[in-house]
Amino acid sequence: MKTKFTVNGKGISVHFSPTDRLLDVLRNYGFTEVKEGCRDGECGACVVLLNGKLVNSCQVLAASAMDGNVVTVKGLAGDKAAPIQEAFVDAGAVQCGFCTPGMVLATYALLRENPEPDTGEIRRALDGNLCRCTGYVKIIQAVQLAAERTKHHE
Repeated sequence: MKTKFTVNGKGISVHFSPTDRLLDVLRNYGFTEVKEGCRDGECGACVVLLNGKLVNSCQVLAASAMDGNVVTVKGLAGDKAAPIQEAFVDAGAVQCGFCTPGMVLATYALLRENPEPDTGEIRRALDGNLCRCTGYVKIIQAVQLAAERTKHHE
């Protein structure tokens, strides 16, 4: 199959088979910030925004994204992306970094919908994003810090 995607604001032409996952197509075209973890939609390492919705790209056929808009962590733009990324660093919520793109995208999606989440809402928004290094305490603190900082950027 041949189609076009918009990835991080830039149109690209892609070729793939009907059974290819969005994750594989993105990685094959150089978007290596989209990580492959579990292949089962359980870990969140592969999340992207597809037409504005947070999805596990390992669970989405590439054909379903035809003519769609995909945003990876590198494509986050605007005043809200930088405070989120900085909050993760400042809170010490990054160690190996493997889960960080998914965590940042999940945080972005959460704060876009709910700019002042409580701890329970943060936990629910991050559910499905696994981290094996931090124990989640610092990640939750990072999301709280990001919420505070993005509120001041509006």
